[in-house]
Amino acid sequence: MTASPQRLFLTCAIVLALSACGQDSDAPAASTAATPPPADAPALTLDESTLPPYNRFLASDLDTSKNACVDFGGYVNGQWLAANAIPGDRTSWGAFEMLDERSTAVQHQLAQQAAADANAQGVEKLVGDFWATGMDEAKINAQGIAPLQADLAAIDALTDTASVVNWLRATAAKGQGFLWGIGAMPDFKDSSVNIAATGQGGLGLPDTTYYTAADKAGIREAYVAHIAKVLELSGTPAADAQAQAANVLAFETRIAKASKSREEFSRNVELYYNPISVADADKLTPNFPWTAFFESQGVAVPATFSLSVPSFHQEVDRMLVDVPVEQWKSYLRFHVVDGASPYLSDAFAQQNYDFYNKTLSGQQEIEPRWKRVLGTVDNQVGEAMGQLYVQVAFPAESKAKMEALIKNLSDALKIRIENLEWMSAETKQKALEKWNTFEPRVGYPDKWRDWAGLSTGRDSYIGNVMAATEFNYKWDLGKIGKPVDKSEWGMRPQTVNASYNPLANQLTFPAAILQPPFFDPDATDEMNYGGIGAVIGHEMTHGYDDQGARFGPTGNMENWWTEADMTGFKSRTGKLVQQFNDYTLPDGRALNGNHTLGENIADLGGLATAYDAMRKAAGDTPDPMTDGLTRDQRFFLSWATVWRRNFTPEELTKRLATDEHALSSFRAIAAPSNLPAFAAAFECKAGDPMVRGGEQQVVIW
Repeated sequence: MTASPQRLFLTCAIVLALSACGQDSDAPAASTAATPPPADAPALTLDESTLPPYNRFLASDLDTSKNACVDFGGYVNGQWLAANAIPGDRTSWGAFEMLDERSTAVQHQLAQQAAADANAQGVEKLVGDFWATGMDEAKINAQGIAPLQADLAAIDALTDTASVVNWLRATAAKGQGFLWGIGAMPDFKDSSVNIAATGQGGLGLPDTTYYTAADKAGIREAYVAHIAKVLELSGTPAADAQAQAANVLAFETRIAKASKSREEFSRNVELYYNPISVADADKLTPNFPWTAFFESQGVAVPATFSLSVPSFHQEVDRMLVDVPVEQWKSYLRFHVVDGASPYLSDAFAQQNYDFYNKTLSGQQEIEPRWKRVLGTVDNQVGEAMGQLYVQVAFPAESKAKMEALIKNLSDALKIRIENLEWMSAETKQKALEKWNTFEPRVGYPDKWRDWAGLSTGRDSYIGNVMAATEFNYKWDLGKIGKPVDKSEWGMRPQTVNASYNPLANQLTFPAAILQPPFFDPDATDEMNYGGIGAVIGHEMTHGYDDQGARFGPTGNMENWWTEADMTGFKSRTGKLVQQFNDYTLPDGRALNGNHTLGENIADLGGLATAYDAMRKAAGDTPDPMTDGLTRDQRFFLSWATVWRRNFTPEELTKRLATDEHALSSFRAIAAPSNLPAFAAAFECKAGDPMVRGGEQQVVIW
């Protein structure tokens, strides 16, 4: 069973890697080769005529009444943003969302075909079972709260600290870590081996800051109302639900004060890593001994594990004793029901939407059931769907062209490193050693996960969810103490995103992002370099951002910098922090340049590297002057097109507080303003807003 949004902020995932943890047997099973399905299997088909459109750059989108040197965002995206309202079931709308809609539409067709095949086996059966049970709205509504009655009865039976601890162990063993769980994570000091790791969790609001910030008081009131409603739906009398809801908020507020914020995690990767012996951990939390916890999870008790944010665990340990059992029961009852709500009857799903999507993010309509069910498929058996997706939606030629682009970007980055004026030869050598170990992955994994042991059927939607949750958790636990399998992907092929994993030095580009406006096999080179080329450069630069630069070529956390070079690096990144701190929204709210520093470094380095690669690829060939625009202009226009995006006011507010990425409108303009090539392309003059010269210009990688 998955938790509500943001409930488990950290178990074994690493922010920089953007990878999932504990997704899917008792031990890591052998993967199967990425080969076509058996010859006797029904052929999957795709009706492309029904798919949503791409968000391509069009010269007609340009608002020529605006000066590109003054308002580049408005010049490129203003007209498009004004003409493209956010759909009711979305909280933002732009290039990413449009590709996500297309990916979802492909998955829709595949799920229907899988469910229609009565003889389906393997991944088709998994997808078909989830789809058929998730779409059986009448059966789900008839079941109501019944699927959770045994769980709620177990909570009602809690009487003391010992029984609460036993309940936490038992539910964690099913993959339901309401306060924390454990998972496999590469050892920061020996990244070839997986260790056990745990971290903070237990919160229902998006970040620790939501529990104390004055401007979030309204959200807290709405959260209490939501908790009370969920408790009522679960069978708690209305007269009791409101008081219990206030106790749940107080419970979470106490946890939040002992936890780290998202900004703290984004700027200090060491917070994820706190190796400690199990014996010492037992002393740290005597009311929740870790020796017994590991045993209850079916994991051999390790000599050491990573206990992230010890202050959080110590506070929860104290709460096991000094918080009344009745308050614990209210907290646990709410989170059990809230986490299951998306898979229960309409009343529960609607309430879940009303708070997490509408109140927190401004989404005006609940997603249609078919989209929500596909979201569950992606969360629970996403790579199974991915195996079907690439059969119909990822041409082989796209992979070949991407690999050529990656090679060109890699060569350009090497040259940039070699020519850095501010870095010593000693540190450059180490940077180049890391460059030499980059491992790009394109489209889909070379081998697929084996799902043997996961039993699903056509009887119960939430039953399938619970089975997959436990299966995925045990699969992840099975990695502890074993070598890291670098063939695993942290993303599914149908995901519109890309990632860098510093512990493996891997770059991942799923199939779904390799479409316009990022990548178009039929587009001119400058458009692809300004789109996916800059994304490739972005992910490579993550290896050298303020956190990625703390990991060496083997993926181990190590200091490979001279002291003088690190001082110079921090001086330059400090200027980038200030650049983003100076950006403000129309209502006067400022961006947080510290929180978003890593992504901003990657944008700047990625765009600069992509430009170098594009110019080298063009060589001496004549400028095609497409639509009256130069090659260089189209490169930067392609970059800005990627970042066209509308947000609901609520979603924008949430992202300002929780997202390590700057708002898209500022990403479109920030990196180009530091590049002389942009000023030259649009004939900008010193003093123009899009020209940062002298001490204002930021040059890092």
